[in-house]
Amino acid sequence: MDLHLKNKIALVTGGASGLGKAIVIALAEEGTNVAINYRSKKAEADSLAEQVRSQYGVQATVVYADVSNETDVFDMFENIEKSLGPLDIAVNNAAYCANPECAELSLEEFRKCVDINLQGTFLVCRETVRRLRSRKASGNIVNVSSQAALRGSQSGKTAYDMTKAGILGFTRSLALETAKDNILVNAVLPGLMYTEIIAKFIDADPERFNKRSPLGRIAQTEEIAQIIALLCSDRASYMTGTCVDISGGMALH
Repeated sequence: MDLHLKNKIALVTGGASGLGKAIVIALAEEGTNVAINYRSKKAEADSLAEQVRSQYGVQATVVYADVSNETDVFDMFENIEKSLGPLDIAVNNAAYCANPECAELSLEEFRKCVDINLQGTFLVCRETVRRLRSRKASGNIVNVSSQAALRGSQSGKTAYDMTKAGILGFTRSLALETAKDNILVNAVLPGLMYTEIIAKFIDADPERFNKRSPLGRIAQTEEIAQIIALLCSDRASYMTGTCVDISGGMALH
C-alpha cells in the first residue's frame, strides 16, 4: 500500500540505531527524505544516511542534538531546513533508561531520564508545532512510549516507566491542542524488541524473553517501524491522540 510519503521530510530522533534505525529505513522505503538525529553515534548515523541514499534514492541528512537541550533542538531544526527543507513529520524516538530500582536511583539518573524522555519529547514537539503553524501546514508527530507505561516493570525501571507514561498524557493533550491545525499527534507502545542493546541477553536465553509475549516471541524492530510509518502518513488521517499498542498482546490496550 502506498503511504503517500514520497518527498515528505521527516525527523527521527535517536535515529542511528535500534528502533530509530528501523524507522528511518521504513520511511525511506516510502520515499521520505529523512533527518537522522544522533547524540553520540555519529558514525552509525552517517552510515545509515549513506545506506538509505543509495538504496532508496532519498535525501538524508545527519543532525546532532541532545534533545533535552533547548538550543540544540532549535539548531537541529535550522540545520534540517537548510539541508532538506521544512519538516512534515517528527518521530520522537530518543530515549534513556535508568535501571536501578527506585530506592537505589540517584537524583542525577532520575533527572537524566526525565530530561531526555519527557523534556526531549516536549522540545521537539514544540518546535515542530511552531514551525508547522508558521507555514499553516499540516503534519504528523509520533511519540514512542512503551508497554511498560501501562504495565510497569519488575526489573528496576521506575523512572523510565514513569516518563513513558508521561508521554501518553502529553500526546493526548497535544493532539487536542493541534487538531484545529490538522497536526496529528499519536503515540506507540512497543513491547519487547530485538535491539543491539539487549541482543546479548536475548541470545543467551531467548526462551526467557519469548515467553513474556502471548505471541511467543519478541518483536523485530521492523515490525514496530512499519506501524510508525503508517501513523506518519495520510492513511492515518483520522487518527490523533491515539496510543497504539504494538506489544504482541503484552499490554492488551
